[in-house]
Amino acid sequence: MHFMPSWKIRLQPLIALASRHPRLLALFGFVSGLASFLLVERKESLASLIAVVMLVSWAWLLLENLLTRSLSRWLRMELPPPLLRYATQMIHQESLFFVLPFFFTTTTWNSGQAAFTSLLGLAALVSIVDPLYYRWLATRRLAFMAFHCLTLFAVLLTTLPLIYQLATPQSYRLALGSAVLLAFPSLLGALRGQNWRRRLALFGLLAALGGAGWWARAWVPPATLWLNAAAVTLEVDGRSREPGASLKRIGLAQLQTRGLYAYTAIHAPRGLNERIYHVWRHAGREVDRIPLEIHGGRQEGYRAWSRKQRFPANALGRWEVRVQTEAGQLIGVLRFRVVE
Repeated sequence: MHFMPSWKIRLQPLIALASRHPRLLALFGFVSGLASFLLVERKESLASLIAVVMLVSWAWLLLENLLTRSLSRWLRMELPPPLLRYATQMIHQESLFFVLPFFFTTTTWNSGQAAFTSLLGLAALVSIVDPLYYRWLATRRLAFMAFHCLTLFAVLLTTLPLIYQLATPQSYRLALGSAVLLAFPSLLGALRGQNWRRRLALFGLLAALGGAGWWARAWVPPATLWLNAAAVTLEVDGRSREPGASLKRIGLAQLQTRGLYAYTAIHAPRGLNERIYHVWRHAGREVDRIPLEIHGGRQEGYRAWSRKQRFPANALGRWEVRVQTEAGQLIGVLRFRVVE
């Protein structure tokens, strides 16, 4: 005769309750995702812990079938399919509503990044509207695979710098590679019974999508880096590390005589060391690229600046300083105009 441990006995009523009201899991995912971001904002030291929880939940999702069978044997009871479906939805909701505030904060909205963040917002909306999630998305294997990969990609972009202090280029490569690898098992399932030429063509398409993801990295916001302050100015106080008056217009003679500073205060996770660039552009053409090293952990942002003293003779017109990571992801843009 086998006796079940007391903690297993206590766990079974909870599973039964979740089975009767599976939508509670989805509601929990939505609430916990928002709560996680708010906790990180209030106390950044919690970020690593919450990021680990996110990755553990994704480990469950990726190994769902294997773990479900093991858990059923362990608890000696079958887990109802509706419960598993809502658990998957909960992880999607929890992940999307955790990462969305980061991306909304870091997006440069007058750039291509607006498209990526809007796509994440649309995915979050789909995850909380059951008719869209279950009747439209879940019944289309390739659409569900794309949704799954997009969510994992966004989660890894956010959590890897928080947990491992990986630089943005490293995080981007790992996140993109993981999303592409995740797509392979789902793609194999979708291609059962297809001829080898169609399989080869679709795998080629998947590789092309991975390449497109790397090529379009400038359209993906760096989830954990954002500008707390920025200014184009004639002077910076080296002792207080504060800029002078911010300029939107400057005369050509003054520009040629004094030069200009681009000042940025960039928020980064604690422990992160990263190289960023101030890319000076005139009329859409790059004229200078200045590297800067930043260090994370300062609530007001790591203050750094570049100074440009040599300008072309014909410097009139619109200028911008693009603040970029080494991977080419845009953190922000400073704009000014040179006049007569």
